[in-house]
Amino acid sequence: MHDPRPNQATTIKTETENDRMANKVKEIWAAGKVVVNGWLAIPSGFSAEVMAQCGFDSVTVDMQHGVQDYQSMIQCFQAMQAHPVTPMVRVPWNEPGIIGKVLDGGAYGVICPMINTKEEAERFVQYAKYPPRGTRSNGPIRAMMYGSAGTYQQTANEETLCIPMIETKTAIENLEAILDVKGIAGVYIGPSDLGFSYGLHPTLDRTEPEIIKIYERIVKECDKRGIFPGIHCSGAAGAALAIERGFKLVTIMNDSGLLAMSAKSHIAETRKNSGGKA
Repeated sequence: MHDPRPNQATTIKTETENDRMANKVKEIWAAGKVVVNGWLAIPSGFSAEVMAQCGFDSVTVDMQHGVQDYQSMIQCFQAMQAHPVTPMVRVPWNEPGIIGKVLDGGAYGVICPMINTKEEAERFVQYAKYPPRGTRSNGPIRAMMYGSAGTYQQTANEETLCIPMIETKTAIENLEAILDVKGIAGVYIGPSDLGFSYGLHPTLDRTEPEIIKIYERIVKECDKRGIFPGIHCSGAAGAALAIERGFKLVTIMNDSGLLAMSAKSHIAETRKNSGGKA
């Protein structure tokens, strides 16, 4: 009698290099270059698709301050999947449920806000890594996007990035201890909150000498450990300056900011050249 089930020998797939998930951010860093990162505040698969075609190396869905939730994050990931960008997420907080869930949903990197101590950094890594390094629960529901079933768990601890945010005076006081936590791939500077914690006006492209010295220290300490500092910038000029200072990942504004900036520029130019008619 004919067995309708497929021949098991033909369906078992051995892991090859093509089956393994590959993280473009890691590849760029390994090549000694800088990652140019996009930022999604708008909860739209279409806008994510547009951003993914603009030349970014990675694109981060912002679930902390952006208008994003888990469903919109998945839609953004699905829209970007056809394009060569690494999907990342800034989670709203250092909490195991959401960290595991965004990784299950397809995030290659997790940026976590307000990491102020070694203990908080340790918890972040534990939430993001499978045993034995961490306590992440197994259930990568979109793992098939990475290759054959079952291979994701073999490479996830190595390929997914834990990036704590350094954005307070307390975090700077504990900087070396945070950077020494095994499993940290890099850090991400939040210039607005960092300045705020030092009694300064919140802004992105900081020029205060005391903050610049902090940036220099962060870059130096990251370099010592072979990990990678990133920073949020207000535009191309700020990103270029950050690269000159040694940062290895630069975020250029966010999608809503880029939209508003372009619209304002074109409207102003139209009115300027209208001869007073507009």
